[in-house]
Amino acid sequence: MGLDGQIYGGQLPAKQMKLLVAWMAIHEDELEANWRLLSEGEAAFRIEPLR
Repeated sequence: MGLDGQIYGGQLPAKQMKLLVAWMAIHEDELEANWRLLSEGEAAFRIEPLR
């Protein structure tokens, strides 16, 4: 799944998809920051999982 929410391949059960979408919304800024770091050849930082 891309940062824009588009699914590029595979599938998840509905419950897990809802959790993933919620996690992405909570961590949107962190995901975008990691994307920029990786695009510049730098290491990404850890983003906390859902608990």
